[in-house]
Parts: sequence; structure tokens; C-alpha cells
Amino acid sequence: MPSEGSVEPVRTMSERESDTRAWDLYESPIGTLTLEAGPRGLSALHFPGRGHPPGRRTRGVGILSAAVSQLEEYFAGERRSFELELDLRGTGLQLDVWRELVAIPYGTTVSYSDLAGRVGRPDIARAVGAAVGQTPVPIVVPCHRVIGKDGSLTGYGGGLGRKQALLELEHETAGAPPASSAFRQPALL
Repeated sequence: MPSEGSVEPVRTMSERESDTRAWDLYESPIGTLTLEAGPRGLSALHFPGRGHPPGRRTRGVGILSAAVSQLEEYFAGERRSFELELDLRGTGLQLDVWRELVAIPYGTTVSYSDLAGRVGRPDIARAVGAAVGQTPVPIVVPCHRVIGKDGSLTGYGGGLGRKQALLELEHETAGAPPASSAFRQPALL
């Protein structure tokens, strides 16, 4: 099993840097994921129905191959953190939020208001929530670990069913049943 490690999740790129992109598909247990790589690392992960990014499809090469391998380990319950170079663009607040998302331990959850406090901005929990919703590489940057203050599952770009499945996978792998966690199942999936 890969060791627990920290990921430096964000890098900024100047607008002059190459926008050359490569992408590939990964057939995951929660649907077909589209992985996109930029010049410096993994730049996006799209859930089904989002179409394909511009650029060329590249299989089994570099960061895309590493991302697929690590996602397979994650879904098999063998990986708790990702060790990938990421190529992300965002505002200062978004970058701060995405860094803090990576720090949320596997198998645990935090509320949006808790996350706002962790980034030093408890006064703007809604803006922090918006930054969570704009995470370009969900799962790798575990935005699914953020839930409502009352323990409810709220918003997820991949749908609440996928968010619930990811949380259940982590709780089962971490040895804690979902009933002992902070989240409640949504009324409608």
C-alpha cells in the first residue's frame, strides 16, 4: 500500500505557457472519468457527461498513466492519498481551499464552515464552498470529503450518488462504518 503523503496540489501557470493538453479515459467504478493533463501535471478530472477536452487522447503515457494507476489503487482500497504532479489554475482563495482539501484525512469529513475556518476565512463560508465546487481534479483533491454542517451530503459535481459512494468506500477501507461518520444519506440520489 502506498504511504500516506502530502501532495502539493496547486501550481499556477502564466498565460504564455503552452496550453498543450492530453487526455485519456478511465473506466472507474463510479463511471467513465476523463483525465486531462497540462504541461506540469494532471489538470482536470471530469465526471461522465462532460465531453472530451481539446487536445489529443494519449493512453499509457506520463502523468495520465500515473493518474490511472493511482485511481485504480484508490478504488481498490489500497491508496489513501495521491502522489501526482498537479497543474491547476485558480484564484488565491481557490488555491488555498484546494490545498486544505488535500489535508483532510482519508475516511473523514469536514463541514464547509469548518473548512472556511481552516483557510482562515470563517466569514466567507459560501465563497469557500464555491471554491470547493470548482475543484478541477475531484477525488485526487478530495472535495467529496466536505459536507453540510448538519452532516448532510450537499452539492457535488459528479452527483450526490458518486459523493456518497466515495465516502462509503473510504469509510469501509478506513474501518469505520458510515453510521459512525458525520454524514447522513441524502433523501434523493
